[in-house]
Parts: sequence; C-alpha cells; structure tokens
Amino acid sequence: MRVPLLDLKLQYAPLKAEILAAIEQVTDSQQLVLGPQVDALEAAIEAYTGAGHAIGVSSGTDAQLVLLMALGIGPGDAVITSPYTFFATAGCVQRLGARIVFADIDPLTFNICPTALKNALSQTPNVKAIIPVHLFGCCADMEAIQVLATQYGVPVLEDAAQALGCAHPLGSAGAIAQAGWYSFYPTKNLGAFGDAGMVTCRDADLAAKIRQLRNHGMEPRYYHNVVGGNFRLDAIQAAVLNLKLPHLDSWGQGRRERAAQYRDGFVSEGLDGILGLPTEPWAQSGVPNHHIYNQFIIRAPHRDALRSFLTQADIGSEIYYPLPLHLQECFKHLGYRAGDFPEAELAAQKTLALPIFPELKEHQVEYVVNRISEFYKIGGLAGKNRAQ
Repeated sequence: MRVPLLDLKLQYAPLKAEILAAIEQVTDSQQLVLGPQVDALEAAIEAYTGAGHAIGVSSGTDAQLVLLMALGIGPGDAVITSPYTFFATAGCVQRLGARIVFADIDPLTFNICPTALKNALSQTPNVKAIIPVHLFGCCADMEAIQVLATQYGVPVLEDAAQALGCAHPLGSAGAIAQAGWYSFYPTKNLGAFGDAGMVTCRDADLAAKIRQLRNHGMEPRYYHNVVGGNFRLDAIQAAVLNLKLPHLDSWGQGRRERAAQYRDGFVSEGLDGILGLPTEPWAQSGVPNHHIYNQFIIRAPHRDALRSFLTQADIGSEIYYPLPLHLQECFKHLGYRAGDFPEAELAAQKTLALPIFPELKEHQVEYVVNRISEFYKIGGLAGKNRAQ
C-alpha cells in the first residue's frame, strides 16, 4: 500500500471546476496583481481570525520580512526566536542586519519555552521583537509569552506560517499579539497554487505602512518616501485561497480525526511508551481548533532507521528539521555551539513527520501504525519506555 506524506491532488479534485472558473474570471479581467480578489481575501482573513488588519503579500517569508521592515528593525537591534523552525524565521532577521538571539524549545510542544525566553530577555540588550513560532499547527504558550513581553516592553510577532485556523484560549493564531503572518505555500493546510502570504496586525498605521512597503514604498503612484520591495500578491493566488478558505475548518477537523486515529493505534499497539506522541496543550480550553496538525510529529528512537523502513514500505515521511538553526553554517557568526540548545538539538535528532491530511484514509493510517509497530517489534523495543 502506498501512503504519501501529502497528496494535494485529492484536495484539488472536488474543487477543480470551481477553481478553474475562478482563475478564468481573473484571467478574463486581466487584473492579475492585487485588485478585488486580494481585497476580498484580506477581508475574509480579518473576519476569520479576528485580526484588525490583513495585508496580502507574495509569500510567508515576505510577510515576515515586510513586517520587520515596517517596524524599523535593523542593525543594532536584537530579535529573540526559536532555533527549531523553518529557516525564514531567523533568515529574515539576518537579512535586515539585526541580531538573532535564540531561546530553546519546550520538549513536548516544540514551541519556544517561556523560561528560556525569560532568560534570553534578561540577558539581551535592545530586544526589539519576540517571535514565537506556532510550530506544526499548535499555538505556543501565548499567555506566558505576552506576560514576559509586557514586563520587558517588547512587541510579540507571531510566526503563524503553519497555523492558520489554529486557536489558543487568547484568540486565533496570528491574531493574538501585535502582529503576525501566515504562509499559503501549497503544502500548508490552506495552500495556494504557488507562493502567497499574509501579514496581520492590530494597528492601522502599521497596516498602512506595510501596504506601502509591499509595493516598493510607493505612495502615491511613482512617489517613494521609503524603499520597499515587490511583495505584491497575485490575484490568481488570492482567487484560489478565497475558494478554499470556507473549507479550512472541516479540513482541520479531518486532520484532528486522523491524529486521534494515530494516537489510538499507537496506544493499542503498546507504542505510546516507545514513541513521543504530539501533545495538545489547549485541548481542555474548549477551543475546537486547538491543534490543526499541519504536521503530525512523533519522537522516535532509531528515527533514521525507522524512516528507511517506512520508505521501503512505500510510506512517506519527512524530517522537520534535521539541523537546528543555531548550528547552520550561515549563522556561525552568532557564536552558538552544539549543546547550547539541547531540546532543539534532541528534536532535530528524534522527530519524524508522518502522513497527515484530511483525505487520508483510515486504512492508510492503520497501515502506517502497523508498519511502525512491526519495526519496533523486530528491533525488540516493544514494551520498553524508549520515547526519549
């Protein structure tokens, strides 16, 4: 049986006619960049998330970059974030000449640890932003983070690239703090037909500045008081996202159902003492979308051997992320060394993403569980507490 990590064709098929019709409307209008489709998407995201303002841009990376530019973050400033995340979270900070400061992660959620964040804040001068990452579709501990941010007078910018539709008791991911952003890369739980992103913020003046910067700093036309960039959102991407957004909550429910099946299967096979299963820290909050499982991540002893075994069984998997950011060659100048962030390093060594998407069939999940059980029983690990 083949079980892909993700199969976008299954999501596309039932929406194909509507999507192609929407694309044809855009091509017939020849309003191909920004325009009414982008306006409609921005309004829909504002309504869906409760964000004060939403500004469509060319990618999730550009969303972060233009937000940092709008806030004037640059040389001499420090930004604290997680070392266990996609590269862009730190890469955008370095591109602007600011200093990246890392704080280790919580070993259960993989999100930035509030205690580590507090230590970083107390030891770092001129911090201009805290960037918590809502990794894999689960919100960071925003209540604790907001308390620290208020104490130190530092704005919080949410990296919600993987978490649109996820909710925390304080609000929707990406719309809790002063500002945040989403990615609509095709593999995200809400994916476009290419690159696309969205910035969210509370302040109207900041939103206006972001809109100006996304179009080369032009205001009015052909007059430039500031240097911006070409961060404009294509109308075709917005049209696709406008059609998909109403399905997002049901897709999230499908992901949670598949995650629950994985969990039940692993417990039934006696693997919950071997594998580290995803945690759901906000499950008891009464918020239905407490986790949207953009990825389903396990901690697995003998991770690399397990992945090879699954590949032989035609089961897709992925390692997010094999080398934490503080050990990347391009950040060597920061002076971090192996051992500085042990939880991030352990996560890089032990975690594995299993197939999860709304269209995944129950018998496919069962097949994955059975093959993983077979791997550990062959290795003589069944029944032993080897999750760490």
